[in-house]
Amino acid sequence: MLAAMPLPPTTTPSGDETPVRGRDDACPGALRLHPADDGSLARIRVPAGLLTARQAQALGRVAEELGDGRLDITSRGNAQVRGLAAGCDAELAARLRAAGLLPSDRHDRVRNIVASPLSGLDGAGHADVVAWVRELDAVLCDEASVDTLAARGELSGLSGRFLFALDDGRGDVAALGADVTLIATPGGGAVLRVGGPAAGVGVASAATGEATAGGDLWVRSEDAARAAALAAVEFLARARESGTRAWRVRELPAQHSVTADRLAARLADAGIDTEPHPGAPGHPDAPGPRPPHPPPAPGLVPGLVPGPDGRHALSVALPLGRVSAAQWRLLTGLASRSGADELRMTPWRGVVLPGFAPDDARDALSELSDAGLVTTPDSPWLGVGACTGRPGCAKSLADVRSHATRMVADTARGVADAAPDPLPVYVSGCERRCGHPGGRWVDALATGDTDYRVTVRGGAKGDTPEAEDGVEVTAEQLADAVAAARGTT
Repeated sequence: MLAAMPLPPTTTPSGDETPVRGRDDACPGALRLHPADDGSLARIRVPAGLLTARQAQALGRVAEELGDGRLDITSRGNAQVRGLAAGCDAELAARLRAAGLLPSDRHDRVRNIVASPLSGLDGAGHADVVAWVRELDAVLCDEASVDTLAARGELSGLSGRFLFALDDGRGDVAALGADVTLIATPGGGAVLRVGGPAAGVGVASAATGEATAGGDLWVRSEDAARAAALAAVEFLARARESGTRAWRVRELPAQHSVTADRLAARLADAGIDTEPHPGAPGHPDAPGPRPPHPPPAPGLVPGLVPGPDGRHALSVALPLGRVSAAQWRLLTGLASRSGADELRMTPWRGVVLPGFAPDDARDALSELSDAGLVTTPDSPWLGVGACTGRPGCAKSLADVRSHATRMVADTARGVADAAPDPLPVYVSGCERRCGHPGGRWVDALATGDTDYRVTVRGGAKGDTPEAEDGVEVTAEQLADAVAAARGTT
């Protein structure tokens, strides 16, 4: 039985409207907790999902001792702790600071950085972008290092939704619709891209190094992280100019967009040399028309990942993006035993553990499978996601996670036939569809305690349903209805 690739990460719904924001975004952080029906929620930014084993253990203790014991991994590779008691704010912040997970209070919510999770591990890609991650995070948290010309203090004003993506050239995170993207190029350097298509749309250029219509810039590798930060400063300048208080680059009105010329001028003022990307239209070295390229594979395939140094990494997915305390303890224990002493959370709600000898890697993967984590590419869990649902969310009409679990179990038992290349599916408790994937996907929307409407969204019509009426089913009928929709081509 074949199963879907990992669930594509969330994006802001596409559209032609330019929103005018009357407030700052309400994204939770480590210091700004979100009240929920099951207690407060903290979202802990972890740039590129990179944790030392010690930090991962500290995060697990926070979840067990202050929260409900479980951890959620978000579509940006960050961590969420739920069930926090009232009044735990100060202790939570102190623990995170002690673990090195809260380096700057002012920049808590702006450290949204995704990066190619296998960078430096499998021999693919054009560069190991982990150094860019470290440098960009340091720049975000210490704005004086950007440049005095960049109006010190600006970067803390970025929205909690603003996203940086650092791609090692394989095209995985470049396809996620980030606001500022760096793509490593052969021979060194990086393409700097601001804006671009939403996740799952037009991602061929990300994998092949082709430029987007808006124009990309090439920067030296040693300037890449600082250039990305200055691109965010340029966005903030254009957002102020527009008066819209935009949260994301694609929300800017066309007349206030971030252009390659404006960005190049800002970078030049900071001493950063740029060149137009050779693939840009009008560049003397621009190639002629090319046949269409297949998009990069959406996310990581669970299993063993051999490396060029003889060491293996383990790639696992988390059912519905959540781990229990015992599962997290197992993951952090294995990270401590590996040669890398590291754990990487991914934007596909999974975990990568680097640094294992081949025999140790197979044994560790078996332990993870026995613990209920997804370790094979044919698992019916792949491509299935769900919002928090009841009882954690007051807006939800149903316990969507238990219904999604039953749907997956029915698929595994063969009650519903899996399509050979199925669309991702997301089970939502209300019309907000929090956390839904980008690209084309199957929407299973709760309309009551045990009732759902199943439609396909995100195709040529954008984020609107592809059919006028969805299929109305009960929770018990979800597996068949979703399997039929996932096979839609």
